[in-house]
Amino acid sequence: MVAGLTAAAVVAVAVLAYQASANAPESVASSSSATPKASASASAQPTAKPKPTKDALAVPAGSDTGERVVYALKDRRVWLVDGNDKALRTFTVMPSPVNPPPGVHQVTSRSGTVQGSDGVPIEHVVRFANVGEVAVGFSAAQDGSMEAPDPESKTGGVRMKRADGNAMWTFATVGAKVVVVP
Repeated sequence: MVAGLTAAAVVAVAVLAYQASANAPESVASSSSATPKASASASAQPTAKPKPTKDALAVPAGSDTGERVVYALKDRRVWLVDGNDKALRTFTVMPSPVNPPPGVHQVTSRSGTVQGSDGVPIEHVVRFANVGEVAVGFSAAQDGSMEAPDPESKTGGVRMKRADGNAMWTFATVGAKVVVVP
């Protein structure tokens, strides 16, 4: 009876060890075999170093210099950059269906509280480009939402969270530089 319980325990441990190794990330899973090797010393093989994570505060290369707002279309991210090229704040945004062209722009107008072209009440509107008849600018929905806009609509509102909208409003006055990068 003891031999039967011991055998069952060994089988259970083997099954659990196999399941653990099968579900382990590659960084800790053994690639040679499922049978563990007895070793009193560390492996002679060097281990791969984890990839460094991208620094979210790192301002995109090629985004001009000096105090500015940087809007990266592909990353859906904005940086508020001081005169020493240091990011003071960065945050994600929900882009509009109408994208501004890459390049250097200036804040042309601002509105404290208005109704967005999509019918949503918005605040802290900072306009910086025109694409045809569509004004493009940053804004925050008063209800805090960042819904994806209808891709068929001709709106230029780049939405952000309310706290980010407050920071944008304080930072980007009329005439401030806005650099759009792909």
